[in-house]
Amino acid sequence: MRLRAHHLLCLLTFTGKGYNPFFVARFAVIARRIHRGAEVEIVSGPDDICAPMLTDPQAHCRNASVCQRDDQAAQDVGALLGRAIRPGDRFPLEAASIARMRAGFVNSQIRAACSGCDWAELCSDIAGARYAGTILPV
Repeated sequence: MRLRAHHLLCLLTFTGKGYNPFFVARFAVIARRIHRGAEVEIVSGPDDICAPMLTDPQAHCRNASVCQRDDQAAQDVGALLGRAIRPGDRFPLEAASIARMRAGFVNSQIRAACSGCDWAELCSDIAGARYAGTILPV
């Protein structure tokens, strides 16, 4: 599954809400595949989750601010997991890594990339509820 770095954070709190039904359906499929062991490949720019949004020429997926969000997420998640997160990297998101990321998310260790995101409050609520109802199991 091709993912931009900040979507590693979004996966942690995804409960089936999103920009439109097509986006939500695609995100759910990707989250389930990752849960079943599919590798993620880090990409620069729009990824498989963005795909339903890309028919809109004004899609925010292409904005410089979103690319900056990716850079910050890659730096923070990489530091937390003890490995570089760069475009072209491929790896499975194993349960232990997801648990570490969720702990880092709750304590704001990897949340800098979320600054200014429209979904930040919802994600905080989900994390505060111990990730109940997320597509990736706790």
